[in-house]
Amino acid sequence: MSMSGFTRFARRCVLMAGLLGVSVPVMAHAEADRMVIFDDDGFALAQWMVLKAPHVKVMGFATVSGDFWQKEATAYALRGLEIAGRTDVPVVQGATYPLMNSEKLTDRWEALYGKLVWKGAWMKKWVENTTQALPPYHPADVVPDLPWGNPKLKPSPENAAMFMIRMVHQYPGQISIIECGPMTNLALAQKLDPEFASLAKELVYMGGSLNPRQKLTSAASAQFAREFGNSPRREFNIRFDPEAASITMHAPWKRIVMVPVDPSTETEMSAEFVKDIASADTPIARIVKRSANNFPLWDEIAAAVWLDPSLIRSSTDLYVDVNTMFSAQYGDILSWTEGYQPDVGEQKEKVVLTVDVPRMKALIKDLISKP
Repeated sequence: MSMSGFTRFARRCVLMAGLLGVSVPVMAHAEADRMVIFDDDGFALAQWMVLKAPHVKVMGFATVSGDFWQKEATAYALRGLEIAGRTDVPVVQGATYPLMNSEKLTDRWEALYGKLVWKGAWMKKWVENTTQALPPYHPADVVPDLPWGNPKLKPSPENAAMFMIRMVHQYPGQISIIECGPMTNLALAQKLDPEFASLAKELVYMGGSLNPRQKLTSAASAQFAREFGNSPRREFNIRFDPEAASITMHAPWKRIVMVPVDPSTETEMSAEFVKDIASADTPIARIVKRSANNFPLWDEIAAAVWLDPSLIRSSTDLYVDVNTMFSAQYGDILSWTEGYQPDVGEQKEKVVLTVDVPRMKALIKDLISKP
């Protein structure tokens, strides 16, 4: 029996009992859905996890430039929803460019301070040989053919910042925001509406880096570890738009959970892992089977700890900000323990240090296997 059918049946039973003068216990309401908006510069396993999780209502997917230009990220989100059979969820387009950073400024920075391992939409070539394929370099208004097929679904006409503002006003204190890309949309929303962050339930974001260490022995893991060894506070999502990250981190959120690079060094989107989690014959699993790129599970960790906070093995509370000076440390994370922060609006964040990787993998497999 469907839930709506069950509800009608229950109401008829209560009505009949009333007519017969029989008292019946009042049934408890079903567990309320958790509301979430996912803001990202792409669409993959993390989004599908949240879509397929029980008792979760995805209010929308917002897109922003980062790993891909915003228009390409939008195309991936639309196609991802088609594959999942969830065309009821809106995709709203966000910022195309960072608030102040740019490709030319990044080229200038590299000429002064050395090469970046990853530049997202601005990436033309790897600095060294690597197992990962290089996304095709193209202008912001070009959307190449997607490997999953091109979407027929169209995005919402609403702007991402305005959409998020509208949602937190419509559902005050109920909307969680999972941010797995640069924070440009969040900064714009906060500047447009100073109440924005305070009306949300929480912000969970993947970004930043404290002091990660190589945990795996693969070539891909070693490549990322070389960057961490020399620049432990640098991470792409924050580095792409440092000013937006600083604005967002100073906003009055009720709760902020930071998922830095640190816990991801125990994870990898390896062929073995993909084969295990995509064993089911579902539309999503068939796409995931082709997704072994050997990158760490950055966004998946953020989605997983939002879905199940008990996956967090260790964490710490820190005040966090971003270096926005155009220097060798531009975009690096700044952090302080209680009492040491400058106290100019920094917010306390719960910083995830390690997660239960076996349980997280089991959660991913369970969600991806669902029909």
